[in-house]
Amino acid sequence: MSAAVAGPDGLLRCPWGLSTEDYTPYHDQEWGRPVHGEQALYERVSLEAFQSGLSWITILRRREGFRRAFAGFDPAVVAGFGDADVERLLADEGIIPGPRWRPSPTPGRYWSWTAVWTNNRVPAEDPGRPRTRSPRRSPRS
Repeated sequence: MSAAVAGPDGLLRCPWGLSTEDYTPYHDQEWGRPVHGEQALYERVSLEAFQSGLSWITILRRREGFRRAFAGFDPAVVAGFGDADVERLLADEGIIPGPRWRPSPTPGRYWSWTAVWTNNRVPAEDPGRPRTRSPRRSPRS
């Protein structure tokens, strides 16, 4: 682990927090801090999903575009997104453009952004074993 370094303002930061101007406010105000509130948590989880395979700085630099595209990450508004919204999102150059991701509908018109990782497949479950008792390791894992 690298030692903290002093920034131009004299504050100590992790070296990555000074690697670009875009990281400094994130490092100082958000990194390592808990997220409170439904909207803030929804934003963080959504951005994490979009980050899959990309650097976090790429997501941070497009965060305002994501906020515009996803109605400020208001879950109630996003839950009402329909097919036209999906097409709008896929064409939006202010966010990570498709076809990298494809939302999959679930009941209540809530879009599951986890399609990024699952390729629109539901994880297999063993009907004979409750989820809470699933082994930590298996031949499939």
